Amino acid sequence: MLSLVATDLDGTLLRSDGTVGARTVAALEALDERGVLVVFVTGRPVRWMEALWQHVGAHGLAICSNGGVVYDVEAGAVRSYRTIPVEIGLDVVERLRAGIPGTTFAVERTTGFAKEPAYVERHRLPPGAPVGPMSEVFDDHTVKLLARHDELDAEAFWQRAQEIVGDVVTTTWSSTGAMVEISAFGVTKAATLALLAEEQGVGPDDAVAFGDMPNDLPMLEWAGTSYAMAGAHPSVLELAEHVAPGNDEDGVARVLERLFDL
Repeated sequence: MLSLVATDLDGTLLRSDGTVGARTVAALEALDERGVLVVFVTGRPVRWMEALWQHVGAHGLAICSNGGVVYDVEAGAVRSYRTIPVEIGLDVVERLRAGIPGTTFAVERTTGFAKEPAYVERHRLPPGAPVGPMSEVFDDHTVKLLARHDELDAEAFWQRAQEIVGDVVTTTWSSTGAMVEISAFGVTKAATLALLAEEQGVGPDDAVAFGDMPNDLPMLEWAGTSYAMAGAHPSVLELAEHVAPGNDEDGVARVLERLFDL
């Protein structure tokens, strides 16, 4: 019997404008009333989640930064986190600089975002965000390293980065641009979700997962029931058992209504 819903956000639960549709809100509220555990599982950092916490439900848990952080919404605090060791992170930076010239870097830390001067952030920088050499901003609180290239194809950049540093860290790609998201070795959405599910006494056969991009692949493979969104990356469509309607059609909600007879 399904008792856990794990869903990606961008391109999956959220509409293209970043909002949560009314039909999706209603489905999430209905599941919360039934005591079904809904977990947002996203590459987003905690700082990009503020407007979405109201939709998590009374259980109030989310996995952010591709598995690097578990956030307790009710407490308003990071519950646990899995960092990239500093020496490994700095070694990865140097390997990628040498192997793919033109790569620039930023970090997501439990204490906030930071970047090197050459890294062009596509969103407004958080107030007071440190800017400096990676040797200064990469610290013991770093849960995700961001590597960006402004000239290469996104998937080609990811594949090349994986070849260079995939032996010491976990790399993935979930954006439309050439940005590789890097976590500690073995840290994925699925790995952290599995730990969280075990704490709740839930196994893979009790879980349904939804996603659309390569960083969702481990999570979809872990869950007993998996859905790719219509229009998802080809690798996701190939792996998932089922295909849900698109995110702008409240596709997750439509599937949940059927699975849970809402």
